[in-house]
Formats: sequence, C-alpha cells, structure tokens
Amino acid sequence: MATSTSHAKRYQASTQAFAQAQAVMPGGVNSPVRAYQAVGREPITIQSGHGARVTDLDGNSYIDYVGAYGPLILGHSPHPVIEAITHAASLGTAFGMPTQAETRLAAMVVDAFDSIDLIRFVNSGTEAVMSTIRLARAATKRDKIVKCAGCYHGHSDALLVDAGSGATTHGTPSSPGVPHAATQDTVIVPFNDLGATVAAFAEHGDQIACVLVEPVAGNMGCIPPADGYLAGLRDLCDRHGALLVFDEVMTGFRVAYGGAQHLYGVSPDLTCLGKIVGGGLPCAAYGGREQLMRLVSPDGPVYQAGTLSGNPLAMAAGIATLDALKKPGVYDQLDRTAAALADAIRNAAGAAGIKTVTNRVGSMVSCFFSTKPVTNYNQALRCRMNLFASFFNHMLDRGVVLPPSQFETWFVSTAHDDQTVAETAGAAWQAFEAIKQTPPTNQ
Repeated sequence: MATSTSHAKRYQASTQAFAQAQAVMPGGVNSPVRAYQAVGREPITIQSGHGARVTDLDGNSYIDYVGAYGPLILGHSPHPVIEAITHAASLGTAFGMPTQAETRLAAMVVDAFDSIDLIRFVNSGTEAVMSTIRLARAATKRDKIVKCAGCYHGHSDALLVDAGSGATTHGTPSSPGVPHAATQDTVIVPFNDLGATVAAFAEHGDQIACVLVEPVAGNMGCIPPADGYLAGLRDLCDRHGALLVFDEVMTGFRVAYGGAQHLYGVSPDLTCLGKIVGGGLPCAAYGGREQLMRLVSPDGPVYQAGTLSGNPLAMAAGIATLDALKKPGVYDQLDRTAAALADAIRNAAGAAGIKTVTNRVGSMVSCFFSTKPVTNYNQALRCRMNLFASFFNHMLDRGVVLPPSQFETWFVSTAHDDQTVAETAGAAWQAFEAIKQTPPTNQ
C-alpha cells in the first residue's frame, strides 16, 4: 500500500474537485452511490474514458468495471457511437417532433424482443417502470403490484420500498418523503421465492395488477433466477389474470440480444428497457403486446409524455450500439471475457483463503464476501461489507475501479480483453493478499 502522504498526493485533484462539488450538490454527487460512502473514502473524479479504461483528474488510469452502471457494453467512446452522436448533433439536438431515428430504433427493439409489438421511448428507467405500472393497473383495473425485496426499479414513490442498490447501501430501503398511501398497494416478496409469491396471490390475487421483477437481479449484486422461478411467475400471473412485467433496464441487450427473457425462454406481458438501448445517453423505453400498448395515449386513455423522449442523439447512439451488438460472435466474446474475469477473482480469493461467492450471468459479474450462496436480498445483506470495502480500495489503488458497493453489479464490455482480465487478476491477487495480511476489523 502507498503511504498516507503519497496516497493523498495520488488523488489530490479528485479530492479538491469533490470538495468543490459538495458545496453545490447534495453529497457532492448526482446519484448517491457515487459518493463512495460505502467504501469509506472520497470518490475519484473522472476526466475521460476510452475503451475499457477511465482516467481521473490526477492522471491515474483504471480498468473500469462500472461501465456507467451498465450502458457501456461497447466500452468508452466507441467510434461508431461517437460518430453517430456527432452526426445527429450536427442536424439538431432536439425537436419535440417525430424523427425517423425514433422509428428505426423502435423497429430494432421490436425485432429483438418477441414479447414486444409496440414501444414507447422515455428518458430513464425510473420513468419506464413508473409508466409500465400505470399501464398495468389500467389494463387490469387493479391497484396492487408485487415486487421483490432488494430489486430496484427506480425511485418513484410506490417502488422505493425494500429497494436495493444505492438505497440499500445507505440503509434507507424506504425513503423519508414517501407517504404511506403511495406504498400501501405494493406487496413485497423475496426474490427467487416462488412460494412467497404464491402466498401473495392467495391473499391478494384478484387485486394484483402485475408482478414486477428483474429477471436477473442486478441491484443487490448479480443474482440469477432459480430454476423454474421465472416460469413459475408466468404461470401465477396467467392463472390470476395479472400481468408479468420484466424490468430489463439492466439486462436488456446485456445478457443476450433479446434480453433475459430470450436467455431464459419466458415471455413477460410488458418489458422495461434502459441503459444499453440508449448507447450511453439518457434513454429508456417500455413495450409489450399491441393490445396493451394501444392503451397508451394518444391511442388510448393512459397518459404519459416527455419533452425529450426519443431525443435524436440518444436514438442515434442506440442504433449504433445495437448495430454493433448484432454482429456475429459479440455475445460469445462477452461471455468468455466475463467468465475469465469471474474465474480470476474466484481463484485469487481462494489462494488467499478468503471466502467469496462469485455470481455471473453473461457479462454481469458480482463477487460477494460470503461463506454461503447468495440467491436473495437477505443473503446479500449478510455479506461482509467491510471486506468488500477493503477489496475495493486495494483494487482502486492498483488501477482497477469497481462499483463502490457490494450491492452493485460489475459490467464487462467488448473493450475488455485477455490483457485487461490478466491485469485485473494480478491486482486481485495482490488485493486479497493485502487483506489476508491486515484483515479489516469487525469481520
């Protein structure tokens, strides 16, 4: 480890930038996890990113597994995306009127997802899920929704209950400012527990509008669905007249070109998309069967609108990204690289005698500091957070930046290769050995 003096010097510009940011933004950030509070340090401030690496204000270079929390499946500043954005910007940044780019990207999404006939673009995952729930309630004429503890679906009031990701990290699963009336129709069940969902339907069956789920949990770390879990949810919804909603904001175009629903062979009624569909620009979407989507205004009575929805820059970035992902072998490459990364982390921990559990689905990876499998939110909460914080800091000092929370998923891009995985493996061996030599207190 670097001495305290050299360590401070290494991050001096980032420290100064963070102090300035704290004076004008709550916590100095625009999204809570970026404050690095869960790992006990101040954040680095990024200046640029190219390929699989980012550079901070002090000139330190890092192999990046944050990937903007999922959108950057092609890495930073990929040429086709930058070229598409530049051309679109030269024609105009926003119109508030239809463009052909909207239609083209919509057609690409419809073609990729068998469950989607029509799609509506919005600006964030939060907005997509909020709009989908409104649509599900209108279609079923029911009010209650079922969600899983630890699954994060954005920060709308009805869903900020037992949320994962940043909300879990800061110990506020239910946020102050959310009235009881906003959450009284939200039923919470454990992820991967089909029996609990059966019980929820037994109690509320004729009142449940939809079951909302991340088909692969990504906001309590990467947790795959248990065998038969998604199919079981599909069957329950069919039997009780409820809709099945997949929140594929994270998994859409990430774990497969047709999302997790393609990977696992289970079709939802409605799908929420985000992150990759906008190619790294603010963009999200929701879609489903034509019968449902025709209820959305102006075709139907369910109102939803947005000034910047279908923004031409985001549409261009999304089109360029999906064009790149359609090329043969892309997902095989992502899978191989992510598998190599997971193996490297697993082997480094094992060599140091530190108990970890590494979960992976496609190019989503998580290393949990746990002695037992992690298949739901409660098990994720029992992980040794102090060990993760120590590991994060050792890796950062060795040129690898991870998401700064045990509850965030690591993302692999097409820009990661054998060399970046080998460098990451070397950093991990050193990090685990350092933890072994001076383990954190309160283990």
